[in-house]
Amino acid sequence: MKNTLHVCIIDEQNNGDPIALLLKNEFPEFEIDLQTDSIQHAYDYLCKNSPDLLFVDLLKADKTAVEMLSKFRDTLSSVIFMTDSETTAIQAIKKGVTDCLIKPVKNLDFVITVNKAIENVRKQRAAILNNAIHNKINLPTLQGFKRVNIDEIIRCEADSNYTFIYLSDKSKVMVSKTLYDFEKHLSEYNFFRIHHKHLINLEHLREYIKGKGGQVIMADNSILDVSIRKKHEFLHAIA
Repeated sequence: MKNTLHVCIIDEQNNGDPIALLLKNEFPEFEIDLQTDSIQHAYDYLCKNSPDLLFVDLLKADKTAVEMLSKFRDTLSSVIFMTDSETTAIQAIKKGVTDCLIKPVKNLDFVITVNKAIENVRKQRAAILNNAIHNKINLPTLQGFKRVNIDEIIRCEADSNYTFIYLSDKSKVMVSKTLYDFEKHLSEYNFFRIHHKHLINLEHLREYIKGKGGQVIMADNSILDVSIRKKHEFLHAIA
């Protein structure tokens, strides 16, 4: 596992300086990628980056701020929320925050909490590595099943209760499972459902064509519609 851990600090009152100093003294393996007093700046950054650890210290933990933390709970390994209110701390944890520190923060509490976060990061990285090693899927066929690497799947297309799987070797497999079944399994592997009929592997996306919803051109030269309601979420996913 790499030694450097990446950190984002949002601190409306002190611009993250106290947290940065504690990290420098106690955890030199951390690299601070963003240190800001602006919620909007942090939001823009987090839309495109996934640091290992996010520290949040807000003057007012309003609904918008807590929802922002909730939005990124699936992309961030750990979120540490710093507050002077136990009620706010409980609310934040319910929204997906990993841990909370009640201000004024004691050095020992800070070290214990960050060590827990580091352990959480290690577990997540181990899980990712395990997924990469076992990055295969069984596609049931009439004769048995075809075992393929997930990254060989270009796209999946719904046909009633069946799904056609298009592979990078130009073959096509018909499976007696719904597209929803594949969406649940493949979404963690950078697949995105652009339409009620189409689930695509973003790694095999070649081009996006503007329009009401727009269209995508995939590696197999297929041209697929993007539904209007999925357009914004799709463009965000590939940004």
